[in-house]
Amino acid sequence: MRSAALLLLPLALAACDVPPMDPLRAAEICEERARAAQGPTGSITFGANSRSGASASTQIGVTGDFLSGRDPLEIYESCVISRTGQPPVRPPVLRPI
Repeated sequence: MRSAALLLLPLALAACDVPPMDPLRAAEICEERARAAQGPTGSITFGANSRSGASASTQIGVTGDFLSGRDPLEIYESCVISRTGQPPVRPPVLRPI
């Protein structure tokens, strides 16, 4: 019984014909991932109000791609290909290193 279910699983998944993602939307998503691989990201927020006074917060992010030293351009290209099934339609817009 269990082996029959395992044999039918690939057929059921093949029936779910999901259309590929729009290439421009994939480029936007993958650009963000490639930018994050260029280095740590973060923000600092300062504020004040009459009730609680001054406030501050910080946020720092580091990705596994950055820690492993992966090339941001390679990350961008492989990400777009995995989401659309085709090469990128435009080069990524990354910040200078």
